[in-house]
Amino acid sequence: QVQVVETGGGMVQAGGSLILSCKVSGLTFDTYDMGWFRQAPGKEREAVSYISRTGRTTHYSDSVKGRFTISRDNAKNTLTLQMNTLKPDDTAMYYCAARGRFGGIWNSEASYSYWGQGTQVTVSS
Repeated sequence: QVQVVETGGGMVQAGGSLILSCKVSGLTFDTYDMGWFRQAPGKEREAVSYISRTGRTTHYSDSVKGRFTISRDNAKNTLTLQMNTLKPDDTAMYYCAARGRFGGIWNSEASYSYWGQGTQVTVSS
């Protein structure tokens, strides 16, 4: 059974930092590309970042580029999102996801097969 568990969310003031982690089990982690998505209240879920299975390729949404960094440790089956210079607009539930074997575009929810339950990030002004 595949399990995807996000941790590290919390409350932080604008300008602060948080590190989100995602632990994956039940699949061969180093054969899956991974992504982070987020969903703010009243809004659709949106892609935040992507990393290929080897870690050599990354993508970011324009809204977080230069502030967030995605990384992975295949030996520990762990995905990380370092979030710096946080803004109130970053407030959302953040989700970790494993992209399906057939690929698909990195910023489409439909490309991802396995999802975590999410971790809440709240940024106060």
